[in-house]
Amino acid sequence: MPPPRTRGTALRHRLAELRGPDVPAKALDARALAALAANPGCRRRAILDGAGVDKARLAGALGSPSGFGQSQFAFMRGNAFEARVKADGGAELLRLARERLDAGAEPPAAASVPDLSASGPQGRAARTALALREATEAGGWTLLDHPMLALEVAGSPAFLEPDAVVVHPDGRWTVVEIKSFPMLDGAADPAKVGAAARQAAVYVLALEEVAARLDPPARVGHRVLLVCPKDFSNLPAASAVDVRKQRAVTRRQLDRLTRIEEIADSLPEGVCFAPDLPAERLTSAVESVPATYTPECLSACELAFHCRDRSRADGAVTSLGRSVRAELGGLTTVGDVLAAARGEHGDPEDPAVAALRRAARLRAEALEGRSGAVEGAGRSGAVEGAGRSGAVEGAAVCR
Repeated sequence: MPPPRTRGTALRHRLAELRGPDVPAKALDARALAALAANPGCRRRAILDGAGVDKARLAGALGSPSGFGQSQFAFMRGNAFEARVKADGGAELLRLARERLDAGAEPPAAASVPDLSASGPQGRAARTALALREATEAGGWTLLDHPMLALEVAGSPAFLEPDAVVVHPDGRWTVVEIKSFPMLDGAADPAKVGAAARQAAVYVLALEEVAARLDPPARVGHRVLLVCPKDFSNLPAASAVDVRKQRAVTRRQLDRLTRIEEIADSLPEGVCFAPDLPAERLTSAVESVPATYTPECLSACELAFHCRDRSRADGAVTSLGRSVRAELGGLTTVGDVLAAARGEHGDPEDPAVAALRRAARLRAEALEGRSGAVEGAGRSGAVEGAGRSGAVEGAAVCR
């Protein structure tokens, strides 16, 4: 008699059923994790990402295709720039790392670039951990090109691949992010830098898990190296970005995520998200998992257009944004909000209800005052017009 399946094996089997027969899993990356952590209350995204569902294909099958994806030109430009930065054994990249993060260290004259190839993501993650330990013990500069890191997310491992990790002579580890947006006069677009910092914070968390397993534990730098093209050229420029805030926020949000097995256990039997299913069945499957839509999802999730349409159809106040939702307390629909403002719904002692009614009164008074002003202006214009007519008539009589 075969031994019973372990909990992890049962979960993987269940997630494969949700994904669909013979549908390969789509691996989570740091960008998806940063977006997932930004909206931890969305059970729909948690289960879809945990099961490895291709949300872009799913959105297309639902009739709400997303506009996600990098243009081919941007992709090729980014790859060409990264290759330039890492040329000659990463000499320029290591020079920038020393210049921005470790000016007192010895120059990276003979840096090590270990081979990280292995079979599968688990094998590559193990090979990366071994290379990090060997580099830390050996001292000197080491460049890990596209290492593989593992991070547990909602009870399931996610494999992440940063652009590079630098090991300093003192044993410190630094995450490197290489982006193709320009750095003009030493500064880049703050919004793009912020997105890169959130993505790098995920890598820092994963690297910390590897560092904690060493004896003694290795140190992971809280500043990451952001490398971008200088001005409008293809020459690299770098900046040290402190990601302590982003790391703390991401850690807290990931810890708050509902465990994937809890969501999977709550779904009806037969639910499947395979994109080749009939649209009606696929829609029913997606709607069986609660979603928490906010306008920020439009820049972070492939299913945002579908969820936005459903949120608007239901009149959910979350479609107005997190700040508005937070101010409205227990009022969860636009209909409830309007009824509370008219005095037809809600507890008058509720601060949100009281604020809505006060705002409704102020609006009514403002509109009434405006109507009175318009009416008064109309009467004044009529009198003025009558005066002008009388003057014209008098002038005609005088002639």
